[in-house]
Amino acid sequence: MIRNRIIKNGLFAILLLCPFAIQAQQRSLKPKADLLKIVSQSLEQSAQQYHIMMKRLPAGRFPVTYYADKDKLVTSGSEPWVGGFYPGGLLYLYEQTGDTALYHEALRKLEVLKKEQFNKTTHDLGFMMYCSFGNANRIEPKPEYKDIIVNSAKSLATRFSEKVGCIRSWDSDAGRFMVIIDNMVNLELLFAATRFTGDSSYYKIAVAHANTTMKQHFRPDYSSYHLVIYNPKNGEVLKKQTVQGASDSSAWARGQAWGLYGYTVMYRETKDPKYLAQANHIAQFILNHPNLPKDKIPYWDFNAPGIPNVPRDASAGAVICSALMELAGYASPIESKRYMKAAETMLRSLSSPAYRASIGTNGGFILEHGVGNYPRNADIDVPLIYADYYYLEALSRYKQLKKKR
Repeated sequence: MIRNRIIKNGLFAILLLCPFAIQAQQRSLKPKADLLKIVSQSLEQSAQQYHIMMKRLPAGRFPVTYYADKDKLVTSGSEPWVGGFYPGGLLYLYEQTGDTALYHEALRKLEVLKKEQFNKTTHDLGFMMYCSFGNANRIEPKPEYKDIIVNSAKSLATRFSEKVGCIRSWDSDAGRFMVIIDNMVNLELLFAATRFTGDSSYYKIAVAHANTTMKQHFRPDYSSYHLVIYNPKNGEVLKKQTVQGASDSSAWARGQAWGLYGYTVMYRETKDPKYLAQANHIAQFILNHPNLPKDKIPYWDFNAPGIPNVPRDASAGAVICSALMELAGYASPIESKRYMKAAETMLRSLSSPAYRASIGTNGGFILEHGVGNYPRNADIDVPLIYADYYYLEALSRYKQLKKKR
């Protein structure tokens, strides 16, 4: 991989020297007083839930989900893609509530997680290492955290193919190069590495991946496939599928959420208007879809057979909510108003008894009614740690609006 140093002139250099330059240019958004009260209450109650989870969670393990019928807390080691969400959520809660017990729990889990910085077998290092160490470094910057983030980006970059123009997602046989839409959210890690090192190669990999994905993953209506399989020798598209959706032609809800979130981040980090346009198109597909419920929490797939008698996916709702909140800061006045209104509806829905668990229930998880992998009958209508993470991020983002005014 060719190493390129900082370009001293132009927008790219400005972004490297001032990582918050774009954020500072965001449109001013006015939060609603009654929703701010709900948000504060939800953060406090979420902190209480995680105290319950802390007591149940074995040392060295990370929460994944909870099966209420068996009173079973499902956990994992540090290596799966979900490892960063629990410490990341703890850090959001500490930041918003000042609860130091949650902060120290996060630090304990970071210590277990940090070895994954050298894991080259996964494309999920953004989820794992930036949702965790990225938040830790934002709250209390440390050289160790930056080193871990950079090493993680180096590991992720080894999965990039110049012939395909993408980072490999799932490992498979040598004749297939698999890329899933989820990978868009891992690119934020690469931008951070460029900021920390001045090495533009990470930045360029992120841009190449986003451009290839924008070309190949999306349909004319701006819904996306879940998986695109390329020929690793020449980058030719071999097949397009929606593995976790209702069919290859359907719009799997969390897949649409990852695309929206990823292209919003791409615009934040590059300020290239084509990424803003892409995020807008995806947002409009979601919000204009006739199968989007009134409370704005989507069914597990927008085209699932049997709607409305199919499960909702709070995880997709939480990701979309958080992404819309950021996108509202970049969009035109009309779009901004619409995105924020939708995000507020989603935040109210997720914070209501319909989705947020009562204190002391749900195994310590915050949200109910997530869907992991419906076609495989895995984790349907259960809490999911990534649903909690993006919900906490959305709550934190809304609360921050008050401080920006």
